[in-house]
Amino acid sequence: MKKVLIIEGDELLRESMAHDFKQDRYIAYTAKDGQQGLELFAAHDFDLVVLDVMLPELDSWDVCRRIRDVSKVPIILVTASSDEEDTLLGFDLGADDYVTKPFKPAVLMARARRLLKSASPDEQQDDIVLCGIHMNKSAHKVSIEGTPINLTHTEYTILLSLMEHKEQVITRDTLITTIWGYEQGGGDKALNTHIRNLRYKLRDKAKHITTVVRVGYKFEVLK
Repeated sequence: MKKVLIIEGDELLRESMAHDFKQDRYIAYTAKDGQQGLELFAAHDFDLVVLDVMLPELDSWDVCRRIRDVSKVPIILVTASSDEEDTLLGFDLGADDYVTKPFKPAVLMARARRLLKSASPDEQQDDIVLCGIHMNKSAHKVSIEGTPINLTHTEYTILLSLMEHKEQVITRDTLITTIWGYEQGGGDKALNTHIRNLRYKLRDKAKHITTVVRVGYKFEVLK
């Protein structure tokens, strides 16, 4: 059974989310603030983190940063509907998806299931090696010229989509749907943030991800 850590300051919402995950056969742990959440995270191996952006005691962004420093676990932000800039900051720190308050339980569960499914290694898949970039699909790991790089789940998904369809233009809408599983997803600004972070981590290999203006992106195997 998958383990989910819910870090949420609102007691009613926290317990409601825990109930929904347990009903869907997940093991749910809850924390009322960032410090308690980090302590639980250090003590258990979690498959997913649901993180409120308005936490008491310890800054939510510090919590997100500390988790991402040591783990690639998918992170879903819980935000207020007006907090677009906060959401983008969360993506910049390594979060993978978000839900806005108020939200329907089915929406959170659908996004959680999608993230957990795409984060699960498929041992039947073949690795991809292009231009010195090695994607080990069974282990969900990436290396450049033999040196491992630490990608978030979303950055990995973008790179995989582009490399699997090398020399083909992948539209922005297609990438958004691939990442988040629904048309609106995190939106254009969120995609821009993830692409920028991915390019930064790829260093000189970022030249292979080219922008097709007003259309999307493609992975070019440069001669």
